[in-house]
Amino acid sequence: MHLRSEPLRSGDGGRRRTVVWHGVAKLIYSAIASLDGYVADEDGRFDWGEPDEELHAFVNALERPIGTYLYGRRMYEVMVAWENVELLADERPVIRDYAEIWQAAEKIVFSKTLQPPSSSRTRIERDFDPDAVRQLKLGAAHDISVGGPNLAGQAIAAGLVDELHLFLSAIVVGGGNQALPDGVRVELELLGERRFGNGVVHLHYGKPA
Repeated sequence: MHLRSEPLRSGDGGRRRTVVWHGVAKLIYSAIASLDGYVADEDGRFDWGEPDEELHAFVNALERPIGTYLYGRRMYEVMVAWENVELLADERPVIRDYAEIWQAAEKIVFSKTLQPPSSSRTRIERDFDPDAVRQLKLGAAHDISVGGPNLAGQAIAAGLVDELHLFLSAIVVGGGNQALPDGVRVELELLGERRFGNGVVHLHYGKPA
């Protein structure tokens, strides 16, 4: 598999430009989870983690610099709702802002069964190849986000993830879909933290320098 970065967007408004890039992009995993570490409970529900206005604006600021999203099929099928402009037309500004951020970015979906993609700027790869993702990081002009705990777990196990943003909600759900994988040991350093008015705590971790 060969992955390459496409011309990526500028900071605002979804406009796009070609950038000369001499660094290595970061691969970032962000997740809203329960206090006991689940992104969805045993019934598959995650409405308890829905961000309020303050948290959503913060997430938007984190996501704005992202140039490419990596998804598995299930996470992509959840996120593709952000492509529907008509459904979002009457939403709050913070929701419409996130939709514009998402629509402007490239999407790569790793799936053996999904085709064709139902969003623009999207391509499908049949297998998750860590070496190809490393090459993508070398060539990308903007940072890359990996979405969903299954794919993120593979990326973490392969040593690809550079930073983690965990948003811990004030709820214990007792089981479900874990935010982080079992059987993987990674030493990290705390880069930042923030407490929100709704009780959510944001923890920002990265690989030690």
